Parts: sequence; structure tokens; C-alpha cells
Amino acid sequence: MNVYETKTIGERIAGNPYVGRGIVAGLSADGKKACAAYFIMGRSSNSRNRVFTEKNGEVFTEPFDPSKVQDPSLIIYAAVRKINEKLIVTNGDQTDTIYNAFAGGKCMNHALKTRCFEPDAPNFTPRISAVLDFGKPFSYKMSILKSADAAGTACNRYSFDYEPIAGLGHFIHTYVTDGDPIPTFLGEPERVTIPDDIDVFTTDLWNALDEQNKISLYVRYTDLTTSEEQSRLINKNR
Repeated sequence: MNVYETKTIGERIAGNPYVGRGIVAGLSADGKKACAAYFIMGRSSNSRNRVFTEKNGEVFTEPFDPSKVQDPSLIIYAAVRKINEKLIVTNGDQTDTIYNAFAGGKCMNHALKTRCFEPDAPNFTPRISAVLDFGKPFSYKMSILKSADAAGTACNRYSFDYEPIAGLGHFIHTYVTDGDPIPTFLGEPERVTIPDDIDVFTTDLWNALDEQNKISLYVRYTDLTTSEEQSRLINKNR
């Protein structure tokens, strides 16, 4: 078994009907650009009734058709926010929890100690998060908050701290695949290649997601020397 095996993001996703929500963080092959990506999928009409919007460099989930919203509590949130030299990417309102912790001089782990998995029994969807730190040197962290058992009795918190390697990224998602209940993500974030071209990466990811269940994707490349940002946003509903 090659524990250092690295695949493209498309190879990691292709053929899997439901990986849920996913985050990728890493460094481009030329070592010049930080990559952050976030996508959402959905099975219910409530989950599928969403789009991403970008406002002042921040990304939010919003209803596609506000008249059809059933329960906004777990599907409407800020997905991407930036504070000082840190970019926060998460699958829920813990984005704001981490942001507020940074504003108060606290760290990511301190923030997430106050949170747990989502209260959507029997799935108990994990909360996944990433923070890209553009300080010198660039680094990134990932986290997943998971139910300790099938009853949601307790929360297990896992964090991963990465020293970037050119061309390498890490991919964490909420579910292994489809199911009832949906099986929670297992193990460490998966190793994926990060190409230099944002469009190559974006297209590979979007095309690999299950056509019926994919909803939205956001990708951002940040030049580590100039801080210039490139972003791509795709909504199935628009």
C-alpha cells in the first residue's frame, strides 16, 4: 500500500454518487499559488435549493428560490471568509465561530472546541473546516468534528496541520458515499494534485461530481507573492 499515493480531485470523486460537502486546500505545482475549494451537494429539495454568491471576497450559500426554503438553519451560512492573513473555509456557520475567535486573538482549535457535528440525526453530518494562513511561510490546517457513535452521544474532534508541498493538496468531505444513514467521512484528508491552472482544477472537480446531486462549487487561487486572487464560481441552478 502506497500511503503517499496522490490522485487528481476528479479521480478521487468520479463514480461516487454522494461525497456531500467537500473542502480542498493545497499548493499549486509551481509552488506559487495557494488553492482553496469548497463544494456542496444535496439529496433533498431543501438542500438542492441553494446557490453560492460572492460578496466582497466572501462566499455565502443562499436560497435559489426563497419561497421553497423549508429549514434554513443548516444550509444557509458564510462558507468563505477572510480575516487578516487567514482564509476560512467551512461547511457551516462555524465559519463565523472561527472568524470571531481569530478576531479575539484565539486559534482555530479553541473556536471549534465550542462546536460539534450537525444535529441532523441519524446522519450527524460532520463539520469540516480549513484555514489557509498566508503568513510567511504559507501553511494550512483542516478539521473535522464527528459523532463518536451512531446515537450522537459525544463529539470527536480531529485536526490536521500541513506544511505545504508544491503540487499537493488535501481533500476532506462529509461522507464516504450515499447511504441511509449516510456514512461519515473516515480517516485523514485525502491527497490530491493541485495543478497550476485554476480552470483545469475547477473543471476536473465539477465534472467529477455526481450530476444529479451536485449543487455549487467555489475555487480560489491566491498568488503567494502578489496576493492576487483568481476565483471561479459555478452554480447548477444558474
